[in-house]
Amino acid sequence: MSINKLQKKINHNFKNIELLEEATTHSSYQKNNSKTNDNNYERLEFLGDRVLGLVLSEYFYKTFPQAKEGVLDNYLQGYANQDNLFNYAKKINLSIYLKTQKGDNLENNKSILSDVVEAIIGAIFIDSGLQNCKEFILNNIIDKTLINTVPVKHPKSTLQEYCLEKYKTLPKYSILNKFGNEHSPIYEVCVSVQNHDLVSATGSNLKNAEEAAAAKFLNILKI
Repeated sequence: MSINKLQKKINHNFKNIELLEEATTHSSYQKNNSKTNDNNYERLEFLGDRVLGLVLSEYFYKTFPQAKEGVLDNYLQGYANQDNLFNYAKKINLSIYLKTQKGDNLENNKSILSDVVEAIIGAIFIDSGLQNCKEFILNNIIDKTLINTVPVKHPKSTLQEYCLEKYKTLPKYSILNKFGNEHSPIYEVCVSVQNHDLVSATGSNLKNAEEAAAAKFLNILKI
């Protein structure tokens, strides 16, 4: 599928199209194409994740000048999370533009597709700077019509507030296991809170597994 069509979908014309090529290349493509010198998306994803966090943090900080840190963090988690990025990836049919090993179908792979969205953000940052990243993120990643003045708290934030208030300490998360294939890894994480038994849960990445463990814990606490 032409990478130029993807440029049109994300509404950004790259000065260096190789950056977008890199952002949409999976490591499995390199392993099975010894003649290619293409880098994969992982380094750009690392950068894009940080740029996304910065842009969203600034946006919510300025949009809600009276909001406390916890409320701002809830907004950030709501829009920088895997599900939100995956929804955007599905909207632009991103999976058809990815370079992977032959036979892979990543159409519903939340982990990889959300990472590639972050890689695209990193590519735009390198290609054209922070201002163009802001425009891309605020026009594509945020749905301003869905932003409420009082966002729903995420399980990790709720559990953190509970532990600080009751025990004056934070919950502790630990990785118990990682299994599954390279494209769809599953993480098992446990959370420990003072005077309570460990609670574990799984997720497609560490963040999701921790959120699931926190939600399970809150359910036990009936909070």
